[in-house]
Formats: sequence, structure tokens, C-alpha cells
Amino acid sequence: MKKLSLFLVIIMVLSFTAGCGGEKEVKGNPDHELDHVTLTWYLIGTPQSDLDKVLEEINEYTLEKINATIDLRMLDWGEYDDRMQVIVTSGEEYDIAFTSSWANNYSLNARRGAFLELTDLMDEYGQEMQEAIDPAFLEGAQIDGGLYAVPTNKEVGQQAVLAYNKELADKHDLDLSDVTCIKDMEPYFQVIKEEESGVSPIATFDAFLPFDSLLQEEMPFAFRLEGDTTEVINKYEEEITHDILSTMHDYYNKGYIRSDAATSTDSWPMDVQNWFVRKELYQPYAELLWSRSSGYEIDYVPLQEPYVFNNSVTGSMQAISATSRNPERAMMFLNLLNTDPYLRTLVDKGIEGVHYELNDDGTITDLPARVEDYNMPSFAIGNQLILPLHDDEPEDKWEAFEEFNDNSIPSPALGFYFDPSAVRTEIAAISNVTSEFAPALLKGAVDPDVYLDVFNERLYEAGMQKVLDEIQEQYDEWRAHQQ
Repeated sequence: MKKLSLFLVIIMVLSFTAGCGGEKEVKGNPDHELDHVTLTWYLIGTPQSDLDKVLEEINEYTLEKINATIDLRMLDWGEYDDRMQVIVTSGEEYDIAFTSSWANNYSLNARRGAFLELTDLMDEYGQEMQEAIDPAFLEGAQIDGGLYAVPTNKEVGQQAVLAYNKELADKHDLDLSDVTCIKDMEPYFQVIKEEESGVSPIATFDAFLPFDSLLQEEMPFAFRLEGDTTEVINKYEEEITHDILSTMHDYYNKGYIRSDAATSTDSWPMDVQNWFVRKELYQPYAELLWSRSSGYEIDYVPLQEPYVFNNSVTGSMQAISATSRNPERAMMFLNLLNTDPYLRTLVDKGIEGVHYELNDDGTITDLPARVEDYNMPSFAIGNQLILPLHDDEPEDKWEAFEEFNDNSIPSPALGFYFDPSAVRTEIAAISNVTSEFAPALLKGAVDPDVYLDVFNERLYEAGMQKVLDEIQEQYDEWRAHQQ
């Protein structure tokens, strides 16, 4: 591993602490002790027509900072997971890739050696980044004591909420401030059903169940968030699950949920006012974001306190590939991306004067070219808390994020990553059973008094107890090492 000279370290530290680094004074420090390299970076998101134009600016900057240029390759949402599996399996050389709990599976790739363990690299070349990222991300994303990707610094907590059309609520004088669960919504759904033709009281969604689910949300394995939190359970055997699914089925029978809920693939676009309530995950001021993007006022009521789950800390990350020829430079780039507001803004928002205008108060205003030709997935890129605010965003937005993170409650299974290798056959069988029963139950389309017992019986026939025992054994061992 080629190490940086003391001179370069000093130059880098001075550069990183120079604030908004796009100004001329931070340039002009080319390092001649590092060979030039090109870093290949795979990122999820729709390929943007202005990407090459922005990359010219990015590379001018990174060339001066760390003598590296970036080959950013965007793979569209629907193809990213499959393409990355092919890339990883083939042994292709690349340097950085987006990974998460839901795309380019973080824990699976980490365990099979596709990603480098980053602790030493981060200690040497990512110290500023370690200080910038909320510790809950860095601790919660560790697998078997090792960190295999750099988490995006954003909202660390996950909070399920019911978002609702406030214009309809105001029109019918509906006050939802006392709502705490889906059962409280009955009188409001009744009004919307009777008074608003063409509006579904509920935009189809899976019932909110208050557990930390392992593997996938529909799968039965979970930990309670209250009561005995040390036992892995089949959440479909819990009394509260039966109660919530019964309420959903009651709403289905009363026409508050669309009759094709179990099989429909309708995504319920937020900008189409044909719904009253939907389930969403909250972040500070999300209601303003939803209202801006939909074109009408949307508000929300929380269903739970914000919790820190494995899925929330690993929801957006950048890994360094085990096939990378330049892992040190890749870490330098990630450090720069997560600590330098100029670079972070350039990658996210594009070029000032082309894609956005910088206002006198430090906020930005999008220009048409950003919406049409450079609309990047901001949450997937890196530290969001160093981005400039848009001109219509609250001044305290990032402070609100920090407060939200500070108040988020760690799940009892935060940091526990189950290794399924000993029970893969049983998990595959249980997944098939779950796919058969869970969608209709969770959406209220079938009666839980009839189908829950059948569902659970089939789960145990598929090997449920063996998997529960394996999870419990691994969890107990993991907990013993946490104390």
C-alpha cells in the first residue's frame, strides 16, 4: 500500500478544511508524488444526459485534489441489482459501488468477500469523514465487527407515518392530530368514502407492524421493539399482528381499500389526488418535500417513534470493491465526497449557472437543465448534511436532521446481521409460503381469522422452527460479544 507523504497529508488537510472548495484558492496543489489513477464508480439511478458535462468539472477538481479522475457509471434503478451481481460474480475490476440493504445487497457482498473491509483505510485516509458521519451509521453498519462500506450521512432513524391529503382533511374539517394507529382512522375514512367519489380512503399499502424484521419486510422473522426484545419471533403469531390485520380487513370489506389490493401493481403516484392516506417513511420536513413534488398540501401523523434499524443505517452506502487496484485513492475520494461541500454539491446538483443558481443567502434555485438533464439521486451519493438548501427549504433543515437522529431509538437488533448459510433451504421454502399468504393478509384482502393459522402452519411445515433456532443462537452469541 503506497502511503501518502507527510507533505501531501498536510496539503489535503488544508484543502479539506478550506470550506466551500470550489473557490480558486483551493486549487493549484497538484500532487506529483501520486500517480494519476482513474476510479470506476457504479451508482444507482437513471443515467443523466448532462453527466459527461458535469464529470469534466468533477475530474478537474479531483485531479487537483487527489490526482484522480472519476469514471462514473450510472445503472438504472430496475437493472442495478442484476448488473452488479454480474459484475461482482465475473470478478470485474472496479473501485466503488453503491450498496444497500435493498440493492446490491450489502451484507451478502460483505460476507462473500466482494467488498473490502474499510477500518484501516478509513483510519488512514478518511478521518475527516469519520468525524462528519453520525456514529450510529458507522457502528450499526458493521458486520461481524468490520465496516465494509461508507454509509450516507442523512436521517439515521426510520419512522413509519400516515401521510394524508391535508386539502381534503381541511375541506371536510377532519382533525387527525389524535391519530396514533390505523384503527383511529375509521371515522375519517368513512367521511372520505361517502363524500369524495373517485378518491380511495387508503392508497394500497402493507399494514404497519411494529417489529424489526429480519431478511425482508414480509418475512416472518422479527424482533419486538417493546417487551421481550431478546427473542426472535414469528411476527405472524403475535396478537398485535392479528389485531392490525383484522382492522385492515374490516377496512377492505367497507370499501376503504381497493378491491384489487392483493394483486394490483398501481404505484399510487403522489401527484395524483385519488387517495386520502398512504404509508410513508418520514424524515424532517418530509411533508414540505411531498407537498412541493405533488403540487398540493400533504401532512402526516406518526405511527411510531423513529428507530434505528439495520435497514436504515445500510439504506445508502458506498463500498470499495475487493477487485480495486487503488483502494487508498478510492477512500481519499470518498473522504473528499463526504466532507467537501463543493464536490458534494457538484456531483449532486451539477454546475452552478448551468444547473442551478447560487443565491446571495447561500441557498440555491434549480434551473431547468437540472430538472431535465441532471436530476441525480441525492440520497445515494453521500453526506447530505453538507449540501446547500433550496430557496424554499427551512433554514434549520439540517439541524432538524441532527435532532431527529439524536432522538432515534436503537433497535435491539441494530448491528446484528444473520448469516443464513446453515438454513438456506428452509428460508427458500419459507419465502415461497410467505409470498403466497403475506401480500393478501398485509393489504387486508383476506380474513386473518381464517388465513393466519393456515399461514403459520405452512411456515412451520417449511422449517420455521429450525430457522428461528438458528437465528436465536447467532443472536445470543452476538449479544454476548456486545456486553
